Amino acid sequence: MQRDARKERKHFFFEKKKQKTFGCLAAALLTGAAAPHYGIGHTPTDAEIAAWNIDVAPDGAGLPPGRGSVEQGAKIFAARCAVCHGADGQAGNGAPVAKLAGGMGTLASAKPVKTVGSYWPYATTLYDYIHRAMPLGNAQSLAPDEVYAVTAYVLNLNGILPGGASLDAASLAAVEMPNRNGFFATPHEP
Repeated sequence: MQRDARKERKHFFFEKKKQKTFGCLAAALLTGAAAPHYGIGHTPTDAEIAAWNIDVAPDGAGLPPGRGSVEQGAKIFAARCAVCHGADGQAGNGAPVAKLAGGMGTLASAKPVKTVGSYWPYATTLYDYIHRAMPLGNAQSLAPDEVYAVTAYVLNLNGILPGGASLDAASLAAVEMPNRNGFFATPHEP
């Protein structure tokens, strides 16, 4: 008998708590209580949004005006990139990052070497990545001409561009990467 009385008391108090909770929630909703306003920040302007909108699509949409050569890229790479990526993009010699060049023909092997040349399907992705994330610790410090030049140099290291080549928005978007058809879209389920 005592157990039933205890259960009833617990049930009674639980029901009262639920009623109070739902009552407070309903009161807040009915009175139009808004989220707190802290008085900081502002709605971004179109110019502020444009400054953050720096992505580059596989088809080259979003590439800025500019031009850079393999020769210019070799100099910039030596000064700004080789400390991490190695002199020839092969990492090694204590370089703390993955290889940028080489690995051709290894993707189907037991130990694939995924580099810009062997794995990446679009050359525009290289520009996008260099522009937004490199050099490490000083991202977005390279001018568009410098990014085109470093992109040209890395593509040259992979045998994709000849030594005397230059890149701009149109020519970069036209580069056919060796693994371009190595990726495929999967059907999306509803």
